[in-house]
Amino acid sequence: MTLKYPSHWLERKGGPKISVITAYDYTFARLIDRSQIDAVLVGDSLGMMIQGKPSTLPVTVDEMVYHSSLVRRGTQKFMISDIPFGVIHASFEVACSAAVRLMKEAGADAVKIEGASEPCLNVIRHLTANGIPVMGHLGFLPQSIHTLGGYRIQGKSGPDALVAQSVQLEKAGAFAMVLELIADSTAAEITKKTSIPTIGIGSGNSTDGQVQVLHDVLGLDPDFRPKHAMRMRDIGSDLISACSEFHNSIQIK
Repeated sequence: MTLKYPSHWLERKGGPKISVITAYDYTFARLIDRSQIDAVLVGDSLGMMIQGKPSTLPVTVDEMVYHSSLVRRGTQKFMISDIPFGVIHASFEVACSAAVRLMKEAGADAVKIEGASEPCLNVIRHLTANGIPVMGHLGFLPQSIHTLGGYRIQGKSGPDALVAQSVQLEKAGAFAMVLELIADSTAAEITKKTSIPTIGIGSGNSTDGQVQVLHDVLGLDPDFRPKHAMRMRDIGSDLISACSEFHNSIQIK
C-alpha cells in the first residue's frame, strides 16, 4: 500500500487555500475527481446526508468502510475517512482496527478523529507512528452533540482550551485539523500557533483551507441551509424541475 501523505500541504500554510469536500458514493466521486478540489472527506455526515438520520451517531465502521470504498473507486484524490462515533472510546484496539480497515479495505489515505481527549491522542500517536496519517477535528464535534448542547459556536469565551488542544493534536502527529464552528478569533489563533494546516468550516477565513459538505455546496436540500454552508448551485430545485418535466412529457395529450 502506497501512502499519499500530503506533506505538500505544509507548504500551503499561509498560502493558497486547501479545498476539501465530502463525498459518499462513486458517481459524485467521479465528478469531483475532474475538479480542482484538493481532497475528499468521506464523512460520517453520510448518516444525515445519505441515510436520513437525525445525527451522525448511528453510523458504523462497516458503513464507513462501504462508502469509503465507493468513493475510492471514483477518485484518485487524497481521501480521508471518518472514524465514527463510539469507536475511539470502545477500546484502543477497536479504534486501531477501524483505522486499519478504512486504509486496507476501503483504500483511505488517512483517517479523521474527532476530539483531543487522552484516548483520542493515544490512538493518534499509535496510528501515526505506524504509517496511518490522521487528521484531527476540534471545535464543534458532531459525535459529541449531546454533550455540546447542539450546534453552537465554540471558543467564544476564550481560545485557551482549544488552542491547547490544537497543540496537543500536532504533537500527537496529526498532519492537519478541521476547525468546525469555532469563533473566528480562536480559529485564527489556532492557525497561528500550530505549524500544521487548519481546515475550517464555519470558523472564519483565517484557516489554511475550507471543507464543505457536497450536498450543501450543490443545494441538494431546498429545506436545509446551514449558515456556514457555501452554496454554489441550486441543483435540488433543478432536479425537482427535471423530474416534473419528465412526468409532464410522458402524459398522453
